[in-house]
Amino acid sequence: MENVVFPRANDKSICLLKNVVKDPNIIIGDYTYYHDLGNPLDFVKNNVLYHYPVNGDKLVIGNFCSIASGAKFIFNGGNHKSASFVNFPFAIFGDLFPSEMKINDSWENKGDIRIGHDVWIGCEAVILAGVSIGDGARIGTRAVVTRDVPAYAVVGGVPARVIKKRFDAETIALLEKLQWWFWDAKRIKEILPVLTGNDLEKLKKLEIKQ
Repeated sequence: MENVVFPRANDKSICLLKNVVKDPNIIIGDYTYYHDLGNPLDFVKNNVLYHYPVNGDKLVIGNFCSIASGAKFIFNGGNHKSASFVNFPFAIFGDLFPSEMKINDSWENKGDIRIGHDVWIGCEAVILAGVSIGDGARIGTRAVVTRDVPAYAVVGGVPARVIKKRFDAETIALLEKLQWWFWDAKRIKEILPVLTGNDLEKLKKLEIKQ
């Protein structure tokens, strides 16, 4: 996949983000893709919002994630301070209102956004600053994620809530132990029928073969 931007022949609506994104504060894993019928190459400009270099905050997305059209990542620059008496970000208008305030005194810093591996993010979902999403989670269409999401949870709504876990505790523990998303492409191709199926006994055999 080295240097591959469009992984499907004659399809310019899906791009592999690792080979597109150049911002050092945005770290994208292998095979993670973004789908957009407009221009998926504009992912950073259109989907990673209020991500100002002065904050040093990071967007970290793992391997094999699927990001649907219009999903947004809202960073700390969009968090106008809630503790002050006013909403207006005076510090960013230093020419109009000179003061000793720093630009990033205008907002609250809630930290990085971290997305695990094999996460599916639905159409127009919104992920807020400071949120971590566990491996294998599914984020529903137009969900607004304001808090951490456990591994293999399905969340939806505004604000997003856990609807269910995708699998029982035994299966989740096994998947987290296998960490198939770090395996090389050759090995993944060999066991695709198991990964894309739902036979727990076959999955257990993969663990034995490690």
